[in-house]
Amino acid sequence: MTDRYESPLASRYASDYMLGLFSADMRYRTWRKLWVSLARAEMKLGLPITEEQVADLEAHTNDIDYMCVRQREKEVRHDVMAHVYAYGKVASSAAGIIHLGATSCYVTDNADLVIYRDALRYIRKELVKVIANLAKFADKYKSVPTLGYTHYQPAQLVTVGKRATLWMQDFVSDLDEIDFAIGCLKFLGCRGTTGTEASFMDLFDGDEDKIDEMNRMIALDFGFDECFDVCGQTYPRKTDSRILNALSSVAQSCYRMANDIRLLQHDRQIEEPFGKNQIGSSAMAYKRNPMRCERICSLARYLMADAMNAPMTASAQWMERTLDDSANRRISMPEGFLCADAIIRLAQNVTDGIRVNEKIIEKAVTEYLPFMATENLMMEAVRKGGNRQEIHEIIRKCSMKAADRMKNGEECDILNRLAAEDQLGLAEDELREVLSPKRYIGRCPEQVDTYLNKIKPLIEEVSGESAVIDL
Repeated sequence: MTDRYESPLASRYASDYMLGLFSADMRYRTWRKLWVSLARAEMKLGLPITEEQVADLEAHTNDIDYMCVRQREKEVRHDVMAHVYAYGKVASSAAGIIHLGATSCYVTDNADLVIYRDALRYIRKELVKVIANLAKFADKYKSVPTLGYTHYQPAQLVTVGKRATLWMQDFVSDLDEIDFAIGCLKFLGCRGTTGTEASFMDLFDGDEDKIDEMNRMIALDFGFDECFDVCGQTYPRKTDSRILNALSSVAQSCYRMANDIRLLQHDRQIEEPFGKNQIGSSAMAYKRNPMRCERICSLARYLMADAMNAPMTASAQWMERTLDDSANRRISMPEGFLCADAIIRLAQNVTDGIRVNEKIIEKAVTEYLPFMATENLMMEAVRKGGNRQEIHEIIRKCSMKAADRMKNGEECDILNRLAAEDQLGLAEDELREVLSPKRYIGRCPEQVDTYLNKIKPLIEEVSGESAVIDL
């Protein structure tokens, strides 16, 4: 326990990997790696920096004296310069060349880009695990008929597995958004206070090729192929909008799936995992609340709202730089990632252990199918010699009476009513043959097979990796 506020995203929901990635220590160690890369590039391009100085910087990328940083920041009121000072204390031979030609955004923005890229890659891999779980589920239940719903009213039959492909298709679309966000990421590089690279024109005596080469070398050190073509002091904040939009897309899909499961669990057709010793309610001991899916929906709402921060920030940038983005981004970007991570972890847990109550589903199908199949029954009766208009009236009256019976809480008896109609000309066994549920699921099994074959290469990306999260 702690006597200070701690974000629930950190204390309850997010993974150790994501918490480590967005930790202050990761951020500041990345700053030091950026300073090393800058010094190395400047040395190779002829500035008066020695190999020994670069080696001294490299040797001290991880031993950050945070007490020294805090004390210095109290004095100078500048976090980057406090870190430059602390770095110079341990890498004393290089103290005079740290941050040469750079502005603060060289370390702050480039470090963010590195962390965001790594976080997006992780989110992508974990989302594929959700898809892999659903693929197994869809294949297992691809031929199990269930009520379809439009307007949350019973509609034509689908299958349990086919419905899962709707969720999967949303997630695959989210992967496209994530891939696009990753593909559009570029490095800021070291561009100076207003993006003009004026300081490096002085350092390199106007040699523009050396400036371009320096930025290329630094970008490659961190796995980036190119820098933004032009920039102000920061990288374009539209980048943050693109990233949070991709994360919001994941939240939307997870919400949709979890909400479907919540509705179906209300009818006991399917259920999210429920632990052996799990307590559903402090007062109602019998309850099995869909708490995981409810949590997914709750966190998804937060993430969708959080994603609005980035476009508001991007739209409010003044000329080459304004600092009113900093405090917002410091919260909204990490928490967006942590929230997406938490949602996906929950989705992995749910999709790995969905319970299908086939008898409940079969009962619902049996109850409603005769109404949906009345046109088929009419065609069969006409084929056996009946009058279409007379048969229609018989089926209509039997349907209305059966429906009234159901509204009084009694079981549906439409089959018995129809079998008793001699003019219909169909025995009960013939009626049941016409009412075989598998005759009303269309191409659901084939659609599942086709879709699973299409995304097979995607699922193979995580083949052999665990897609089970114990929460």
